[in-house]
Amino acid sequence: MAAKSRFSNPYALLLMTMLLWGSSFSSSKAVVEHVPHSVGALLRFGGGALALLLAVALFGNREQRVPARAGWLAAAAGVLGVFAYNGFFFWGLSLAPSLDAGILIPVMSPVLTSSFLLLTGKEKPDWARVTGLALGLTGAVIFFLGAGGSGGGGSSRLLGDALFLLSAVCWASYTLAGPRVLAGIEPLKATTYATCAGAVLLAVLAAPDLPKVEWSELPASVWLNSAFLAIGAAAVANLLYYRGVGAVGPAKASLMMFNVPIVNTLCATVLLGESFGWIQGTGALVLVLGAVIAVTRGKLPRRAAGPDARARAEEEAKAGSGSTLSPAPAEGS
Repeated sequence: MAAKSRFSNPYALLLMTMLLWGSSFSSSKAVVEHVPHSVGALLRFGGGALALLLAVALFGNREQRVPARAGWLAAAAGVLGVFAYNGFFFWGLSLAPSLDAGILIPVMSPVLTSSFLLLTGKEKPDWARVTGLALGLTGAVIFFLGAGGSGGGGSSRLLGDALFLLSAVCWASYTLAGPRVLAGIEPLKATTYATCAGAVLLAVLAAPDLPKVEWSELPASVWLNSAFLAIGAAAVANLLYYRGVGAVGPAKASLMMFNVPIVNTLCATVLLGESFGWIQGTGALVLVLGAVIAVTRGKLPRRAAGPDARARAEEEAKAGSGSTLSPAPAEGS
């Protein structure tokens, strides 16, 4: 009974999700070291599409019929959130460390999303949000200055970080499209449609590079990492995330996202031996601090208690559904 309770704890599910997503950056880097970046993206999301199709068959709502318009919208979102996002992401990994990706993408995505909502008047500014966004953008500038300096890695690393930033722009746009994409379709099916559409385009992009790969000479680590990325970081992580968000709401779930840079930093430094200089480290700290202030508005959301907790979380999820569209990317997603 105790083990079952721990497994069903929404915060435990969300923490497991962040562990899977946080470790996926280093795992993707390990794949890109042996195959072209286009092929690496295909291995991850071609396998992810198959894993998600299996997840839909096992756990999806079989009684719900997906309207044609909803299916096309989800597929169109996949062009941005899967194809473009991962095209930039894996290209960046071929030039810069995964350490940079795990800082820039999961932290800049909410900063860019909040900035767009403020600039378009869809959210009202307050001191905490504006201060947090200003700190976040300042931290990003410092981080990029450190990447381009003599001790940061030079122009190659700077270009890779710029590609990671483009990935964050794609993910922020994908998140903003969430309410329309999720209308009339459950999140798991929406993500599956998007992933399958993106995987098809990634296959087209990777087609010229596929004959260049010496498949029989690839080490077992490439296949193991690809399997982990497809099954763990895509299918399993999404299933756990949806259950966690459904229980605690997107606001509390978004706070868990800040575990991703921590997990990624540990994996990148311990497993891959990556590092960055003190300028980039300072920029990363300022960036994360600003993003936390912006997302929380200076206040940590209180954990709901009592019999009405789930009802409150459901109301919160309805109010903030735009932020719940499969992060993967965050997942590197």
